[in-house]
Amino acid sequence: MKTKFKITILFFLAVFTFQSCQDNDDVAAPSNLEVQNFIWKGLNLYYLWQADVPNLSDTRFANQTDLNSFLSGYPVPEDLFNALRVDKTIDRFSWIVSDYLVLEGQLQGTTNNNGVEFGLVYKSGSTTDIFGYVRYIVPGSDAATKNIKRGDIFYGVNGTQLTVSNYQGLLFGSNNDYTLNLADYNAGAITANGKSVALTKTVLDENPILTNTVINSGSHKIGYLMYNGFYATYDTNLNDAFGTFKSQGITDLVLDLRYNGGGSILTASRLASMITGQFTAQIFAKQQWNAKIESYFETNNPAALNTLFTDKIGTTPINSLNLTKIYILTSKSTASASELVINGLKPYIDVVQIGDVTVGKNVGSVTLYDSPDFSATNRNPNHRYAMQPLVLKIANSAGFGDYSSGLVPTYQMKENLGNLDVLGSTTEPFLSTAIAKITGTGKMAQPIPGIDFDYFKDSKSANGIQNQMYLEKAPEGLLKALE
Repeated sequence: MKTKFKITILFFLAVFTFQSCQDNDDVAAPSNLEVQNFIWKGLNLYYLWQADVPNLSDTRFANQTDLNSFLSGYPVPEDLFNALRVDKTIDRFSWIVSDYLVLEGQLQGTTNNNGVEFGLVYKSGSTTDIFGYVRYIVPGSDAATKNIKRGDIFYGVNGTQLTVSNYQGLLFGSNNDYTLNLADYNAGAITANGKSVALTKTVLDENPILTNTVINSGSHKIGYLMYNGFYATYDTNLNDAFGTFKSQGITDLVLDLRYNGGGSILTASRLASMITGQFTAQIFAKQQWNAKIESYFETNNPAALNTLFTDKIGTTPINSLNLTKIYILTSKSTASASELVINGLKPYIDVVQIGDVTVGKNVGSVTLYDSPDFSATNRNPNHRYAMQPLVLKIANSAGFGDYSSGLVPTYQMKENLGNLDVLGSTTEPFLSTAIAKITGTGKMAQPIPGIDFDYFKDSKSANGIQNQMYLEKAPEGLLKALE
């Protein structure tokens, strides 16, 4: 890792030296364009589609004065950021924030949250009205103390019907307190039942390990893990969970990623290593950057583009199961680092995917700050803007990474109002189907007619957190190297 870091530092030094030669005068960006200047220079260096955006070309501006003139046309930083992206059908996931403290928390599972994680779907026959259903309640949250549970339905907030145009403000606005108006399902209709739940948002740290248990079924000892976010700060907890599986001698593993929108690439490689263990130091995933960065690494250090299976978290040994087959549960909310685990394991072991087609996010990002080397060191104290642009595409060891339409399950099932049983219960349809496939004792749980609704969004992707797959940080130390 130290060698890879040093090579990366040298590369960025070379790039920045090249860029400085392009600046034919010493005119700096004025104070009112500091954020815009940071946005352009960060995207010019890192953005995956930099070569496809004319205004990000290395030769677009002769000097800083010309660049300043261009930037002055975008007084709102977010407008500039969006103007410098490729078509949004290609880049669905790059984003910018005005407060990096919030972003940093979100990427490690810390949010302003009342603890209700939910799905949003369209009402039957409507393209505007939506309703929500509870997927799970975060332990330790305000909702955990209230009369609300998995499977409950809500149609409105503070008496207002949810729609595609107002849900963002009602559910994710600045107000920390709101009341969910509950409803019942009745022959295809969602009808108010007069009940409501008052909820309060607090700063909440979500442990991504929601359920962790061992199920005995005949000769099989089946480990079940519901894992809801790739947050590196919880990697030791994840390793401990696998230590429990290992000590109990499980024969099979069901990994539930239905509500996991992704997170750290590093954590994904560690999880894959816990599942296996027999592939240490082999390629788990291959990174593909923009032409400038890709060319440099291919010439100087091709190995730096590879993410490897590992046997340690720092100096702590990983608890590996050495499995040759795994069952993974997915939904339309399964994205990014979750998909990376599925795709990265496929060249090595048998991956049985049960559930719905995944999101299809095969691209990753990194947090860029307004600092000399875009790392968190020596950040500009005048603002808290940061970017999370897409900087790499990712493929497995066999070179496959073209799954932008999602990963198709081996056995297709859809979550609906009729199959929201208790998570971890052997009667829960997704888990019971996996158990049936493991033991060969039964068939897939059949959907209940009339209770399927068209998916709209889920609470994590709609909350501005987006579906993430990211590098932990941009390389640090460039300021000292440039002196």
